[in-house]
Amino acid sequence: MTPAASRSVANGTRERAALVGLFTGSSRHFDPEHSLDELAGLASAAGAAVVLRVLQKNPRPDPATFLGSGKVISLAAACEGVSADVVIFDNELSPAQLRNLEAALERKVLDRTQLILDIFASRARTREGKLQVELAQLKYLMPRLVGSAAALSRLGGGIGTRGPGETKLETDRRRIRHRVSILSHEIDTVRKRRAQLRERRQKSSVPTVALVGYTNAGKTTLFNALTGDEAVASDALFVTLDPLVRKVKLPDRRELLVSDTVGFIERLPHSLVAAFRATLEEVASADLLLHVIDASSPERDRHIAAVRSVLAEVGAERVPVAEVFNKCDQLDAAERARIQAVYPGALCVSALTGEGRDELISVLEGRLALDTAVVRFDFASDDEDDRKRIAHLYRVGRIRSHIATDGRVSIEAEVPRRAVERLQGTAHRREGRRA
Repeated sequence: MTPAASRSVANGTRERAALVGLFTGSSRHFDPEHSLDELAGLASAAGAAVVLRVLQKNPRPDPATFLGSGKVISLAAACEGVSADVVIFDNELSPAQLRNLEAALERKVLDRTQLILDIFASRARTREGKLQVELAQLKYLMPRLVGSAAALSRLGGGIGTRGPGETKLETDRRRIRHRVSILSHEIDTVRKRRAQLRERRQKSSVPTVALVGYTNAGKTTLFNALTGDEAVASDALFVTLDPLVRKVKLPDRRELLVSDTVGFIERLPHSLVAAFRATLEEVASADLLLHVIDASSPERDRHIAAVRSVLAEVGAERVPVAEVFNKCDQLDAAERARIQAVYPGALCVSALTGEGRDELISVLEGRLALDTAVVRFDFASDDEDDRKRIAHLYRVGRIRSHIATDGRVSIEAEVPRRAVERLQGTAHRREGRRA
């Protein structure tokens, strides 16, 4: 870390960041200027102030310094001119490139993956989230330990130094592998516990809806609008890291669970996807996904593609999806019409103003009722267990008729098919006991 950077961190001021992007032939499917804008948002989320932006076009990265020796010299001079503390690359650097750039620039150097990992480390609140972030960081940093003693012994903190901490990172590869093994085992325990909770929810026949979407699409604000919760929402990237699950009661008295998940991002580091698989399995096991899209973003089509790619990576591509375009209060009538034409059946809502909430609830009712069956059940009105079953039936189903005669209750209900076998099974067991 440079003396200026050490002073910045010690004084509590924001680190001054220089952003660097390389526009290669393989990256022409996205706008490099927008990618740097997104990197600036990530840097701001990590607590840095962007003072320099550099974009270079080159057919392929230089294997030694990524940019080429001439460009590195000019970048070093530019960083000196604006007193940059840290240089952040909008790409993933190899261990050799990272070491060579730090030596040439005489500044802390981070790549996009390190920056995202750092943000996650600063935002993790639960033990599970901290375990997952630490595992991702250690797996990413392990191949970078050789010859990087200077980088790993930085003092003073700042972006790129949060998470596991210097003590763990300065251990040898054997001890880090041991730590990775311990973390993997603990996360497997988390995965098993989540699987048990999912099985319990499935037995209770309560449908689960997961909110997914690009980071900063407004998922948490929509989550609060649906559930009446007060989860922290902010106009920043990766505010929600640890998943939230809340119960929602529909107008017809049925209940469902809504979960808010971590936002996705283009080129999401594979180490994060792997580490957060225990959490993302919640998405794959949901009955319905609400894909929340920032309708006001000029890059919304790319964001949609990025989210779909991550969903496929975590095995959730077969889960039914309802597309919800959020922030529609910022659109004019013509743009709304264009969205409806390109994405027929999609909803236009504003989680901030409440616009479209009732329509969204109706869609939830309709989509969750697609896989239902109409079944008649008979209960004994004086049987305490049967009274509990009736209450459960009212929670999970849409009651079509309720007839009580001579100590018997006959109910015809529209219930999720996954609940039919269980409900019929309890009835059969009850009849068996009476026989």
